[in-house]
Amino acid sequence: MNDSNDDRTHFTQTVTEMGEQHAVVASRAIFNSMGVKIVDQGVSINRSLYERLMQHKLQAPLEESVSSPNCVTGESLKRAAAFIMDDVPFFGRLGLNPASRKLLLSVIETVPLPDAMAFQLTVARDVRPEVYMNLLRTALVAAWLASKSNRVSRFDLGMAASAGLLHDIGMLHVDPVLLQGSNRLNRELRRQLYSHPLLSTALVERHHQYPREVVRAVSEHQEYLDGSGYPRNLSGDGISPLGRTVTLAQVVAAMFAPGRNAPEMQLSVLLRMNTHRYDPTMSTQILTLVQPQLDVMSAAIVLLDDPVALLGEIDNILAQLPLDLEQDAVLTPARRTGMALVADHGGKLRRALAGVGAVPDQLAQLGEAVHDESVRIELTLLTREASWQLRTLGREARRRWRSGVDEIYPSNLRSWLDQIEKLTAKLAEPRPEPAPQDAPGAMAA
Repeated sequence: MNDSNDDRTHFTQTVTEMGEQHAVVASRAIFNSMGVKIVDQGVSINRSLYERLMQHKLQAPLEESVSSPNCVTGESLKRAAAFIMDDVPFFGRLGLNPASRKLLLSVIETVPLPDAMAFQLTVARDVRPEVYMNLLRTALVAAWLASKSNRVSRFDLGMAASAGLLHDIGMLHVDPVLLQGSNRLNRELRRQLYSHPLLSTALVERHHQYPREVVRAVSEHQEYLDGSGYPRNLSGDGISPLGRTVTLAQVVAAMFAPGRNAPEMQLSVLLRMNTHRYDPTMSTQILTLVQPQLDVMSAAIVLLDDPVALLGEIDNILAQLPLDLEQDAVLTPARRTGMALVADHGGKLRRALAGVGAVPDQLAQLGEAVHDESVRIELTLLTREASWQLRTLGREARRRWRSGVDEIYPSNLRSWLDQIEKLTAKLAEPRPEPAPQDAPGAMAA
């Protein structure tokens, strides 16, 4: 991993912030790249040292030179995972019988934890608890999904848990703004977002305790079967089985972020709307656990005033693809290919909407049923999911076009992107994401 100031700034800042509340010390002397000692062993790390640490390129990554007396251990991971299973009914269903629960918790407890990785998880727990809990939820779901495979071994479950636990460890090293699920990201934030799987991969592959299958799955956790993911736009069989597992597991985990309204209903809608992105067998296995009716009884869902009209707008925007860019655009081969893929992904989204009965012709047949509360709930959730996917499609178009600093988008592409921004602005409720995922379940970009 590049050790530039740009890469180190946010993690160093987070570690020094942690040092203000918890004991963080240099476990060994810290040297700069020229071999000059800048921090003695045993010195407390806090904000007063931030500038000194940032003035130098370090000889070794900071996480390999610091420690905390209350570091994350296998036992503490197990306790936190058990709390999740007791606290959230969906996760309790992952271990319905004592034997399956014991197995899942045991697998979590035995994930390899080199000192540097244990420290980064400690930083997550103490400073970025939303990241820490999401990693644990992902590990539980990934291990459960792996347990459903034929002839699975304990080693396989351990790899799934490891990949799930570490897939977003790189989010500790990026701008914390990305953790807020902001709808508007500048060029630099988008760069960090789309590269964060590679950053997580670099952090994991330093440690030989993790098999290459785990490293690969971490790198693939934002790749989708239809090729709409990142950072390498992999598709189909180009994504490893474990990569598919972690991709789906982190989406499921994100649905249960604190404050998420009606998570099981939203998860049901998400999986039914994304059959083109996620492994269908594993999606079906997750759906067998989902009990959306419990959300109806326990959650107050904010209904949209006119979801039918909004779904009509979404369909109209999707109908404009493919855009005719010939008149006022510099169409390189890469741009031509990229925009063709955007059009293909837009077509899949439109077909997904048709598959759940949410395109104009189908909605017109509902008649007075649109006033039924259960129908309004379903339409509201479908609209929010579709608008979120539309926003992701717009971001994919920007990413694949890759305009220069002073270059403007072609007029019809700009108009199409503006339509997306106006529509998504009408839906004020943000979607929690584990890491900025820009595709369903992911943080956003």
